[in-house]
Amino acid sequence: MTSTLITNIGQLVTNDPTHDGTKLGLIKDGALLIEDGVIAWAGPTSDAPTKQIKKTIDAEGMCVLPGYVDSHTHMIFAGDRSNEFRARMLGEIYTAGGIASTVEKTRKASDELLLSHAEFLLAEANAGGTTTVEIKSGYGLTVKDERRSLEIAHKISDETTFLGAHVVPIEYKDSPKDYVDLACGPMLDAVQPHAKWIDVFCDKGAFGVDDARRILKAGIAKGLLPRIHANQLQEGQGVTLGVELDAASVDHVSHLSEKDIELLSTSKTVATLLPGAEFSTRSPYPDVRPLLEASITVALASDCNPGSSYTTSMAFIIAIAVREMHFSPEQAIWSATMGGAKALRRTDIGQLVEGASADFQILNAPSYIHVAYRPGVNLIEQVWRNGLQLI
Repeated sequence: MTSTLITNIGQLVTNDPTHDGTKLGLIKDGALLIEDGVIAWAGPTSDAPTKQIKKTIDAEGMCVLPGYVDSHTHMIFAGDRSNEFRARMLGEIYTAGGIASTVEKTRKASDELLLSHAEFLLAEANAGGTTTVEIKSGYGLTVKDERRSLEIAHKISDETTFLGAHVVPIEYKDSPKDYVDLACGPMLDAVQPHAKWIDVFCDKGAFGVDDARRILKAGIAKGLLPRIHANQLQEGQGVTLGVELDAASVDHVSHLSEKDIELLSTSKTVATLLPGAEFSTRSPYPDVRPLLEASITVALASDCNPGSSYTTSMAFIIAIAVREMHFSPEQAIWSATMGGAKALRRTDIGQLVEGASADFQILNAPSYIHVAYRPGVNLIEQVWRNGLQLI
């Protein structure tokens, strides 16, 4: 058995309310015991076990918190859309193709290039404190390209999502129902061995609620678990559908009705907010307060993609959430860790409790508040995953 004791943690965020009665479960002058990749004990340094410890690390008063759980990314793609971003920021009209241009580049890219680029983005995310990422397909939109996208994603993450219903590809623009048939049939059959989740972009310009329901139900019948892009661009029926199908998460949800909020408040479905998309599209930020007041579980994620949120930085997402969306620092930290875990229906990540994976970050700062308080500053001292130091 390997064991490591980290002591003299100035502020330890466990997300275990039994320590102090708050959601963050704070421990002042804390310690963590790691055995064989999992948390064996968490508590005050003064109570830390001393027998049979093979290695001790002094955190020198720094803050330790769980690794970020980024529950919504699109990391399998080729090329970028920086010119599109520039035009959007300048208020200029840009007609270079949007998602379709990324689909074209992704289809032409080799497996090696797609894997290398995804590994680069994953390493970037790890360096920023993220220890778990969900990765979607959705830039292939053929049977072959969706399958290989998920094969590649599965090499670097267990949280893989089939998003063949991202948009209707250009070659099916005159026969969208045929594409829905493809996504529910041969494409789903091809990707099923490599995917855990199924997702649909149910919104204006993408898929209507009837097609979304059909696609999600087809995936559920094949053993995939549902999640859904919903209500990003306008109010619609996406949230209603997500709750109806017991989706783990409804994502974006920038436009919610009172009915949507009521439905979510009585469900197990997480509302995942993606402020990087609002930042990159100059769209209004949603206000989290109605969700929190209704006791809805909220997650924060990066939405890493080349068109509308090209970032892997969860610290950046937290800073935006606090500044623009009325999150408290505590709510934002919880939503980026435990909230993300709940959006993936995981109990072994997002918290530093006995039996959980030893996934955590050590900040060169005395408090988690500094993540939002010092935006754009790299505060990462160390990152650990499964009890092993990555950074």
